[in-house]
Amino acid sequence: MSCGCTSRLKDGREVVDHVKGKGKDKFAPAVAHEIHCECGETFTLKTVIMNCPKCEMTYAVTPCGSDDYNNIKKAGISYA
Repeated sequence: MSCGCTSRLKDGREVVDHVKGKGKDKFAPAVAHEIHCECGETFTLKTVIMNCPKCEMTYAVTPCGSDDYNNIKKAGISYA
């Protein structure tokens, strides 16, 4: 059951701040999604907040919404 936070958080920075505030930033996502970064790098999302290994773009998703790729948000370069 989802807590509803995924729909309340509008952008990646809000997601990062929320997840870090709950101390859950090192949690693994429910699904290890493959991220296709705009820099051309492809990598696997291993934690709910993770930077692209090439350009450092931060990607974030709440643990409760991490089963859906569409919930992953960009937060900016090195925001995490």
